Amino acid sequence: MNIYFICTGNTCRSPLAEALVNHANVPGFTAKSAGIHAIDGLPISSNSAQLLREEGISFSPYSNEVKSSEMEWADIVLTMTASHRDLLHSRFPDMKGKVFTLKEYAGTMPGLDVHDPYGGDLATYRTTFNELTELINTVIRKLAEGNL
Repeated sequence: MNIYFICTGNTCRSPLAEALVNHANVPGFTAKSAGIHAIDGLPISSNSAQLLREEGISFSPYSNEVKSSEMEWADIVLTMTASHRDLLHSRFPDMKGKVFTLKEYAGTMPGLDVHDPYGGDLATYRTTFNELTELINTVIRKLAEGNL
């Protein structure tokens, strides 16, 4: 199962989600991430990097822009917000059936958007990290059980 996580700049939320899936080390699961408005090669946020290091989770230290080849590679594309999803639906109409918000795909939390910690302090990032951890664990469990 190839999962492609998308946020705005690929420096905060989607790198966390990518790292959490890859750290889970579930056979057959691979994650990548990118940003709608990302520039290839920028460093991920220092707070995202710090949280991942604290948890002993390896991560990709650089941002990536959304690429057609990666959209094709993905079995599912999970966005951090409804606006990201809608933009990808518009940009890649043939792939609309595999693009969802992370929250709608997990089906466990109210709303469609994962809180954006950009510009916040470490506590703000930790809140988002905890939210993503819960969502990723739910998605992995459901996919492994064949419920999604």
